[in-house]
Amino acid sequence: MTILREPLVNQIDGEPFEHMVVADAKADPRPGILLFPNVLGTKEADVAYAHKLAELGYSLLVVDLYGQGKRTSRAEPDAARYMNALRADRAVLRDRLNAAHMELKGLDVVDAGRTAAIGFCFGGLCVLDLARSGADIAGGVSFHGVYDPPPFPNAAISAKLLVCHGWDDPIAPPDATVGLARELTEAGCDWQIHAYGQTGHAFTDESANMPDKGLAYSPAADRRSFQAMTNFLSELFD
Repeated sequence: MTILREPLVNQIDGEPFEHMVVADAKADPRPGILLFPNVLGTKEADVAYAHKLAELGYSLLVVDLYGQGKRTSRAEPDAARYMNALRADRAVLRDRLNAAHMELKGLDVVDAGRTAAIGFCFGGLCVLDLARSGADIAGGVSFHGVYDPPPFPNAAISAKLLVCHGWDDPIAPPDATVGLARELTEAGCDWQIHAYGQTGHAFTDESANMPDKGLAYSPAADRRSFQAMTNFLSELFD
C-alpha cells in the first residue's frame, strides 16, 4: 500500500483554501473522513494522523478552514485569531464545514455514500457543528473538543457521535460536558462520551506542554481514544 498526499485547493467566496488528500490512490473508493485540525490550522501532525487512518482503509481530507497560508503556532501571542473569527460567526463556520464535506464526497478515492468526520480541539467543535447542521455524515469523533452550541437552532442530527474527553479539561469542564450530553439526548442522537480521568485538554497532541493551563499530552488517553475511534469507525462502515 502506498499512501499519497496531494494538496487540494478550492475557492470559497473568492478566497483559496488548501486542503490535503491522504489516501491509497490505487484502491477502490473507500469510506471518506474529514479531519478538522486544532486551533493552529492544518499542519504536518494532522497529515501524519490522517496517514494512520489511510493505512486502516479510509480516504482522508485534512481540512483547511482558515484559508491558504493562514496558520499559527503556540508561540504566537494571538495564536487563536483565525479560530476566534470563526467562533464569532458560526454560520460562516457551518457553511465552510459543509463545503468541505462536499469536497470530500467529490473525491475519486471516496465512497460518497459513506463519510464521517474527526476533529481535535476546535476541530472537535467542527465535528459537532457539522452534525448539528444536519450533514449526512454517518458519524463523527470529537477529541478534546469545545461543546458550546451555535446561537441558532440545530437541524435534525442523523450522525452517530463519539466524544473523547479529558475530564480535567478546563476548556470543557464537567458542566459543559453534561450540557452536551443533554443537548444530544434531546436531539435523539446516538451518542457516547468517553471521559479519561486525570486528563486535560490536548491529550492527543505530543507538542502540548502547558500543564499550568490544563494542556498536556497523555499517551494513555491518546492510545485509548485512537482505539475507541477505530472501533467506532468499524461499527459505522464494516
